[in-house]
Amino acid sequence: MDTVRFGILGPLEVSGGVPQAAKLRGVLGTLLVRANEVVSVDSLVDELWPDAPPRTATTTLQVYVSHLRKSLRTADPRHGGEALVTRRPGYLLRVAPDELDSTAFEELSRRGHQALLEADFAAAADLQRRALALWRGPLLSDIPHGPLLDGAAVRLAEARTTALDERVRAELHLGMHRELVAELHELAGEYPLREEFHAHLMVALYRCGRQAEALRVFTRLRQTLVEELGIEPGPRSRRLQQLVLAGDPELARPGGSERLTPGAGPTGMDALPAADPWFTGRADELASVERLLRAASASGGEPVAVTGGPGSGKTALAVEAAHRVADAFPGGVHFLDLAGGGRLPRPAPARDPDRRALLVVDGVTSEAPVRPLLPLGHAVLLTARRVPAGLPGLRTVFLGPWRPEPRRLVRLFDAHGDDRRGDRVDPDTVTDVAGLCGWLPLAVRAAAAQLAARPHWTPDTLAARLRPEDGRLDALRTGDMDVRARLTAAYESCCAERRRDLRLLSLLPPGRFGAGRAAAALGLTESGALAALEALADDRLVEADRDGWRIPELLRLLAAERLAGEEPPQTVRAAARRVCEAYAGSAGQARRAAAEPDGPGLARLARTAYDAGLWGLAVRLTDALAGAAQQDPAAEEACYILALDAARRGADRPAQARMLRSLAELAWRYRRSQDARELFGRALVLARESGAQEEAGHALVGLAELLLDDGAADEAAGLLEPALAALSAPGSARGGYEAHRVRALVALAQEGPAAARVWFDACLRLAGTLGDPRLERYARRSLRALEAGAGDGRPGFGAVEIRPGLWRIHQGGPFTGAAAPRPVYGEPCR
Repeated sequence: MDTVRFGILGPLEVSGGVPQAAKLRGVLGTLLVRANEVVSVDSLVDELWPDAPPRTATTTLQVYVSHLRKSLRTADPRHGGEALVTRRPGYLLRVAPDELDSTAFEELSRRGHQALLEADFAAAADLQRRALALWRGPLLSDIPHGPLLDGAAVRLAEARTTALDERVRAELHLGMHRELVAELHELAGEYPLREEFHAHLMVALYRCGRQAEALRVFTRLRQTLVEELGIEPGPRSRRLQQLVLAGDPELARPGGSERLTPGAGPTGMDALPAADPWFTGRADELASVERLLRAASASGGEPVAVTGGPGSGKTALAVEAAHRVADAFPGGVHFLDLAGGGRLPRPAPARDPDRRALLVVDGVTSEAPVRPLLPLGHAVLLTARRVPAGLPGLRTVFLGPWRPEPRRLVRLFDAHGDDRRGDRVDPDTVTDVAGLCGWLPLAVRAAAAQLAARPHWTPDTLAARLRPEDGRLDALRTGDMDVRARLTAAYESCCAERRRDLRLLSLLPPGRFGAGRAAAALGLTESGALAALEALADDRLVEADRDGWRIPELLRLLAAERLAGEEPPQTVRAAARRVCEAYAGSAGQARRAAAEPDGPGLARLARTAYDAGLWGLAVRLTDALAGAAQQDPAAEEACYILALDAARRGADRPAQARMLRSLAELAWRYRRSQDARELFGRALVLARESGAQEEAGHALVGLAELLLDDGAADEAAGLLEPALAALSAPGSARGGYEAHRVRALVALAQEGPAAARVWFDACLRLAGTLGDPRLERYARRSLRALEAGAGDGRPGFGAVEIRPGLWRIHQGGPFTGAAAPRPVYGEPCR
């Protein structure tokens, strides 16, 4: 059988037969919309069950994928089984460009757009006709749409409308106005708010000698816009009305409507886009650009470039600056989007200051299109990701991290929101959302638009959707705002070596890292890694500061996806080993460098080691969590469970005991006493069976503390005797400290402050040996509290600080082992 071919521009079509089950069609359609990209499991679940996914959603999805694989294998026995592959964090459907109608449509439309730019109107019209002929109806019209298909439907419908516009534009150039009149009447009715179709209809009618009808089209357009949106038609439509009223002879010939381009004049460029009313967070950079442009208004001056990473808001800042300085340029402000396929015309020279204009050129990728503008005397403001080399006198303003004012951030989400939400836009929540977006302006805008598109969502709903990493880029795609597409374009514009470097660097935990860590990921010397980082920084794919380097968070997520899909497993495993070994060497040290990972970072590294089958490294990195900042308890518990499995796979019984003890400590911390008792017990058995006496001592201390919580001070004292013996070696000072701490609390319950003082004195000595100021402060606070309560021979306080920052409050005055404990978390009084 021939290769399987797919159609999504209308009802789903598959050359080997369409699956009958609705959910199967939903999975296939979603994978086809994102063909050759990884679609996360979470995104597929959201698509299939947008309102309330069942508890078995993930398992059910796996069944659907299995059925699809069988169907594809049946349809194409040679290659069908290899088309649908599992790629963390989801699935990827491999489809060649000629096997999917939407891919063919986009390629034909792209070529048609280029032909139109090159004034090859016959080719442009033909290519766009062929592209449009592929459409059989709305995108996947026989499949219910969830969030991902909704966004794709909007994007592709807009692309179809653009292709229609460009086909008509080309055919008007070819003199086909009579043939177009009927179709343009239909299009103006189908798209009542799209001015371009009304304008095309006015031109076609005018060229057919139907001047009055052309004017009635403008009247209907104006009435619709005023009634529906409260706005007047744009400058192109108004200019066209004036030309029709005047009976303009140039407009009557093919090509005459090109004079209607907004802002057309001596430069031939477009009018400046409207300023963004919610522009914020770039006060310093904006002031610098404005100062440079006003200086250039007097003399022509040096060109100014706004540079920054993908999605950092370069265009928005350039447009804002241009609006602010427009009064300084008598020749006007003109704009061209090179990234959108525009070609830079050659403007007339500014022979005197009264004709000097500001030329804003967006999306510059090299100096070639800009260089001819420099001798003409106009001021030039350009935006570029990379600094264009070779432009004399170029002044550059770089857009670094974006931090808008909180109130402006709230207003951004309010502006995109729905009146029914009332006052539910909380500053802390939208700040959380912005953080999950990596503080990338484009991503924050996409998040706000996502919120606006779903009135039943709150900002908390949005934050919850963005929190899982494996679905975050999917969640930042709505309409024509596609963060993944923008980041992918930046990634793919780099050479293969730089792309590979970025993929491997994604193995590092989020946040700052040094050149040594980069060298481990890349398998290079430190000097070689520095050269690679500098090249990536030139491409704006990594950022440098005085404390190290960092990958912008959303780029890191994209690179991690590409790593899973584009690097051989053995390469990923080798790089993961190098990275984990580099971090494991310093993990758990008392003094941590600024670029070292915190608790979540260590947990992520442990997961990386586990996924690569590096069992010993997974355990070592998890061991270091004890000395790191606490993270989310569920995430911490998941990490310990993973390390416990790694220890089992590595046949390391002492490590199994340590992980069980760590899980027990976590259960005790969150007052799950029964779970803690069972886990400590299992740890004790394993430790004794494997001869790990020190670990057995730790487990005994944990069990003793649980007994003390239950009021069984005598039984706790009995367990502490062997624990103290097991933890008495010089290398066991940390465990010895814990044993003495619990023994002090037992003595306080049994005998009072004088007996407890002996044990807290020992804690103070051990804290000095460990060089741990936090433990030393705790011991001193405890001794002072005992001293304060020693006057009448009884503890004179109703609360005991049982661990640094953790207090047990008890009822009935003096502490006794039988008192009902209630822990209170917080920083203790100093």
